[in-house]
Amino acid sequence: MTTQASTTGVDEVHILWTSEGMSCDGDTVSVTAASLPSIEDVVLQAVPGIPKVHLHNKVLAYETGDDFLRPFFQAANGELDAPFILVVEGSIPNENIHAEDGFWTAMGNDPETGQPKTLNRWLDELAPKAWAVVAIGTCATYGGIHAMAGNPTGCMGLVDYLGEDFRSAGGLPVINVPGCPVQPDNFMETLLWVLHQAAGLAPTIPLDDQLRPQWLFGKTVHEGCDRAAYYEQADFAHDYNSPKCQVKIGCWGPVVNCNVTKRGWMDGVGGCPNVGGVCIGCTMPGFPDKFMPFMDEPPGGSLSSAMLRVYGPLVRTLRSITNATVNTEPKWRHPGDKLTTGYQPRYPRA
Repeated sequence: MTTQASTTGVDEVHILWTSEGMSCDGDTVSVTAASLPSIEDVVLQAVPGIPKVHLHNKVLAYETGDDFLRPFFQAANGELDAPFILVVEGSIPNENIHAEDGFWTAMGNDPETGQPKTLNRWLDELAPKAWAVVAIGTCATYGGIHAMAGNPTGCMGLVDYLGEDFRSAGGLPVINVPGCPVQPDNFMETLLWVLHQAAGLAPTIPLDDQLRPQWLFGKTVHEGCDRAAYYEQADFAHDYNSPKCQVKIGCWGPVVNCNVTKRGWMDGVGGCPNVGGVCIGCTMPGFPDKFMPFMDEPPGGSLSSAMLRVYGPLVRTLRSITNATVNTEPKWRHPGDKLTTGYQPRYPRA
């Protein structure tokens, strides 16, 4: 997906990060493990070219109460001293469907009424003024766990709330970085791109049709999985102790867009199938409803594996023969009296 965004460079930027959606704050906790770059590297300007960053996140902040909320109110009133990036964590509830005397979630109090100020009002006021709006984690991107069938809150993702035609003050649509929780370096790499773009040093961030960064979510879990070769050979795991392909025990990797098998979880280590866990599709818009029940063989798995039962054993047999052949040294490597390499001298000795 291509969009036209502002290329005017900025020297300083605030990151207003709210996790007041339906959230467990797991994405904030996850990002503290990032290293490419780390959140500390960004805040301390250890990364060349990015603007000076002021981070406002309740989990990571020193300020509390009114001191913490002040920049949010200033941004809503158009009084902040620099452009800001709005990071939204957690599902967006529908404040139109509950009783008149209640609300689903809020952050601080409205100074005029003294009543809690709902997340929805914050989004209405902040999103259009933000240079960029980034949804972190599957709850914020697509609704996630809180938006599954039967929920009483009418939860939704940020694009569902703001609309597909939404564009930020920087000319960008909502940027979605899904994951439950988000893979830490996926988010920080995306944020770094946005910061470089805000500084006028990067082109418009490339997004796919679900508004995810293309270079991070362009391939499936299966395409990066160390177990993928077992799949084409119809060599499947039947329990969680096996190193083989886990499709038969519930892995959705062949149809899920995620790079965790390539990137790992922290410093290249981990990632669901890499450590024996099945992929449950947590980076996808249909999660969790379209991937349940977890741990059951995915739809189509029986048909595809049945077709592989003919092709797979044949390939496995042929490969084992070739492996046995190339797994031995050539016969001319010996200390005997004669040279048996096939060497033919151009000028034979007299």
